[in-house]
Amino acid sequence: MISRISFFLLFSFTATFAQQPIRKSIETSTRAIRRDVPLTNSIRRALDAGTRDFSGKPGPNYWQLETDFTINASLDPATHTITGSEKITIRNNSKDDLKTLALRLDHNIFRADVPRGSSTPAETTEGMIVTSIKIAGKQVDLKATPAPRNEAPKLAVLNLNRTVATLILDEPIKAGTTAELEIQWHTKLPGGTNGRGHRMTQRFDSKLFQPTQWFPRLAKYDDLRGWETSPYLGPAEFYNNFGRFDVRITVPGGWIVSGTGVLQNPNEVLTETTRQRLSTILNSDEEITLVGEAEPRTAAGEKLTWHFVADKVNDFAWATAENFIWKATRANIPEKGYVPIYMVYLPERAKYFEHAGKITRHAMEYYSKLWAPYPFPQLTLQDGPSAGMEYPMVINSNQGAADHETAHQWWPMMLGTNETRYGWMDEGFNQYMNILSDADAEGKPYNLDGLGQSYGNMSGEESEAPLMWSANDAGSGYGYQTYLKTPLMLSMLGGIVGDEAVINAMKAYTKTWSYKHPSPWDYMFFMNNQLGQDLEWFWYYWLWTTESVNGSIKEVKTTKGKTTVTVHQAGGMPSPVVLKVEFEAEGPALKKMDNAKMIDAHTAIVTWPVSVWFGGSRTFDAPLTFGERKIKKITLDPHGRFPDKDVKDNVWPRE
Repeated sequence: MISRISFFLLFSFTATFAQQPIRKSIETSTRAIRRDVPLTNSIRRALDAGTRDFSGKPGPNYWQLETDFTINASLDPATHTITGSEKITIRNNSKDDLKTLALRLDHNIFRADVPRGSSTPAETTEGMIVTSIKIAGKQVDLKATPAPRNEAPKLAVLNLNRTVATLILDEPIKAGTTAELEIQWHTKLPGGTNGRGHRMTQRFDSKLFQPTQWFPRLAKYDDLRGWETSPYLGPAEFYNNFGRFDVRITVPGGWIVSGTGVLQNPNEVLTETTRQRLSTILNSDEEITLVGEAEPRTAAGEKLTWHFVADKVNDFAWATAENFIWKATRANIPEKGYVPIYMVYLPERAKYFEHAGKITRHAMEYYSKLWAPYPFPQLTLQDGPSAGMEYPMVINSNQGAADHETAHQWWPMMLGTNETRYGWMDEGFNQYMNILSDADAEGKPYNLDGLGQSYGNMSGEESEAPLMWSANDAGSGYGYQTYLKTPLMLSMLGGIVGDEAVINAMKAYTKTWSYKHPSPWDYMFFMNNQLGQDLEWFWYYWLWTTESVNGSIKEVKTTKGKTTVTVHQAGGMPSPVVLKVEFEAEGPALKKMDNAKMIDAHTAIVTWPVSVWFGGSRTFDAPLTFGERKIKKITLDPHGRFPDKDVKDNVWPRE
């Protein structure tokens, strides 16, 4: 029931609203241009604390947690189960006393009772079964309930049946100190034909196993939000601490194991023939067969333990099979020399690896020149049901995705971005660099023209989440948001400052943030400073909105040697005004314009900065003062860099 007062207020509001002008057009006559980026609470805290900086470089007080893993794992092919024990050395380099620890138990996504996104596990399992936890030598009662708030904290663990568990400590891990966490566990690797999505199928029957995100990990703790507790839903991927991995994996004799890290005990697990062949890998670009189909595969023994060590990495993945073919070649890395490329695959799938070594070599060498030298001592391509996934020193890929997955060794394996939230900083940058690499592999210059403009065809779709919307929650638009939009954004940026300037700035960004954890704000501020421009308006519209430019030429008038081109922008995103002006071959000499560049004797590119729109008008009269020579054609955004749904109205006279 509505009260008399409420009714009066409602009537007054309705009457007042009715007196306002009613919008009758799709397009407003003016627009407000936002020229700064939002600063959320997390980045404000970091800026205030001095861990981040408006320069885009790590602040003077920057820190990051480190985690060193010692893992012993054993695979039982008959039960498809890995049983493991691990010790995590936690180096609390933060300024905080850690009262809780967040554990990532990704294999719980295979349980029937957990939330998940669009991924479908190949089979339902019991997930990650944790059987023991010790912290600083003290045993945790896995069934204990937390102490009431008004009592002293006691050791307890919550949500061991979820992808993120919380360990409540009775004594905090003090800032600047080290603690040891010990966990025992087992998990079944899902297999079958029903898996949909990466990492959802981790074996071929009982003959090949491709474990990923397979062991309990400490979640990321950073200066922005503390513990990253976003659940693992399937599509979104990493945000891990850097550290050292010392891993021993026991499998049946005859099974070859590949993985992150350098093999420490070749004399114990490899035949003398294989060891001799290994010593020749770096001698030429030829592919070397280390273990062929019809020869002894490993050293003798019913079971063998393979020992790997990897320094300064943020994860560990491996694969094993009873009949892997093992081949190798090399890549020549600037400032480093030759490093080996390994390939392990099933004999019946050899056709998928015919060109894998060559493609991977090109990717490693090209990206080393583009951004920074390949950071690790080797790279391995692992066959299996997930044919497009990346881990440090390891790509679960054949030749089909070899270039793309190799590129991930730079991000997130070298620059530890938060893929759970900001997938565009990983997959999006990757898609951009793949375009450059593909062109180089074909021996031709890269071409980013048209990419930025093409976003106009997507802009405005309700299924598209903005890039700064958490990738973990992007829904059906995840693929476009995470992978496809970023190259379009960088195409437009190249249209403003030049593609080479973008590449050089990102090279410097790579060097500055190697083995650290940059946020989107760090990237934006760094690029602004490196490019020498305030581009916050650009970042705002591309990252926080789904707006486009939608430019057009409305009118062209010529009077006494001066031509005025009326340019209109119907979208919310502004852009510089770039006109390609083509003149008749004959006529008076062309006068010079300061903002014009002649690309041949009869064609000029004329540019006005984005600031011409900052006053709020949707139209700009662009003056052309070349003199009396007749203009044959004018094209707005001739390189196709600015998002535009309808490009037919970008040309005068109309075609």
